[in-house]
Amino acid sequence: MGVVARCFSRKPISALVPEGEGVLRRALGAGDLIMLSIGAVVGAGIFSSIGTAAAGEMDAAGHIVRSGAGPAIVFAFLLSAFGCALAGLCYAELAAMIPQAGSAYAYSYATLGEVVAWIIGWDLILEYAVGNVAVAISWAGYFTSLLGGLGIHIPEWLTTGYRTALLSHDPALHGMLTTAPHILGIPILVNVPAFGIVGLITWLLLLGVRESARTNNVLVAVKLVALTLFVIVGAMHIHPANYHPFAPNGLAGIHHGAAIIFFAYIGFDAISTAAEETRNPQRNMPRGILGGLALCTVIYIIIGIVLTGMVPSSSLAVADPLSRALQIAGLGGTAGLVSLGALFALSAVLLVFQYGQPRIFFAMARDGLLPRWAERVHPRYKTPWATTIATGIFVALWSLIGDAGETFDLTNIGTLFAFVLVCAGVLVLRYKDPGRVRPFRVKFVWLVSLLGIAVCVLLMAGLPGVTWIRFVVWLVLGLLIYVLYGYRHSVVRRGAGRASEAPATRG
Repeated sequence: MGVVARCFSRKPISALVPEGEGVLRRALGAGDLIMLSIGAVVGAGIFSSIGTAAAGEMDAAGHIVRSGAGPAIVFAFLLSAFGCALAGLCYAELAAMIPQAGSAYAYSYATLGEVVAWIIGWDLILEYAVGNVAVAISWAGYFTSLLGGLGIHIPEWLTTGYRTALLSHDPALHGMLTTAPHILGIPILVNVPAFGIVGLITWLLLLGVRESARTNNVLVAVKLVALTLFVIVGAMHIHPANYHPFAPNGLAGIHHGAAIIFFAYIGFDAISTAAEETRNPQRNMPRGILGGLALCTVIYIIIGIVLTGMVPSSSLAVADPLSRALQIAGLGGTAGLVSLGALFALSAVLLVFQYGQPRIFFAMARDGLLPRWAERVHPRYKTPWATTIATGIFVALWSLIGDAGETFDLTNIGTLFAFVLVCAGVLVLRYKDPGRVRPFRVKFVWLVSLLGIAVCVLLMAGLPGVTWIRFVVWLVLGLLIYVLYGYRHSVVRRGAGRASEAPATRG
């Protein structure tokens, strides 16, 4: 077998169903999964990017970078939801058949081969870890605003990351590069609240999946109350004239809006990383994935209708569009409560994404594609503690100095690429292993899979060219790491050699 052929070695599905000492604790039911889905999905997207999707995006010179959907944002939501639903069906079939912690990485290993699995595992870092940097920075912004409303003011140089100031077109913000304290000529611009919340979430995740799920349920309940408050109060201040023109930029605006608003759906696939910790995953995984996605879509459409009816869409290009709409309507008190709800919402997103990334690293380490220390499981809490800490350090340090804006599109393109491979993987496995028992089976699989790929590629086409360049550079870097380490240490390619080794020390 040649080198190229060995790179595409597939892992038998029987080997993907884990047993023994390194197995994670099964503690989650369908209800927990749906709440995790809402916790992951309803967050930064609906509280932040919905404004840009409706109003469009301009550069510092006032030129339109991307046109907005206007009140037709509801169709942008439906387009994104359609693509996610097609991918969600494919995720549900594979998650029920392969109840492992690795999500799309594990599915790709069984269907498309090792090098594709590595690419998707590396790519998913963009969705979970890099995406969480943006969420942590957004959380810090809401937190700082709420403290300011209470009369507590933190120095700006302790709440603004270096890259945020560097990339900002706001003269006051960019000027902090000069006005902030300096050490050895370097400006001290660090986002301490963002760093702190990531540290807190990481500590919570080390305690166990059951404790994390309970915390998530509370956070989800609070943010649903906040969104319900927005809908009830906002619906009483709708002005029908704001719905005209309904689609100011036509199909192009809806397309661009869908590409932006896709960030609001990122996270439903994170539920698949919990397959190894789910009771009866063959039944509960499809319910959790599809049920959570359906509920989130209904929530989004209702909010989109109310939001664009309250104020002109052109006034929504802000970081906190829901609060801004309430303020314009003269409802400052309600705006404060919604901002508080946003804080809880973003906390839930942080929790679920920080939950997902370590489990993908954990699965890759069990396959030998990452160092053995990354597959260590805590002897008491049965959590992948080594990768949880590593992920926490990575996200915390980046959020300390990073900028949220430059990570949104990169997260979107990485996630859409993962969806494309999952949709393709379902087709490949149907062809190569048609007789395998499938607890959940996608009907009209050819139509669903190919249409899912097409919609995801369409959404990717709506992203800026610079995002594609960064994405390609990221994948090339990942392939380099695979060639230098993963290829030589792969368990699958070494066959039974690893089985004769002593088990790795865990704890």
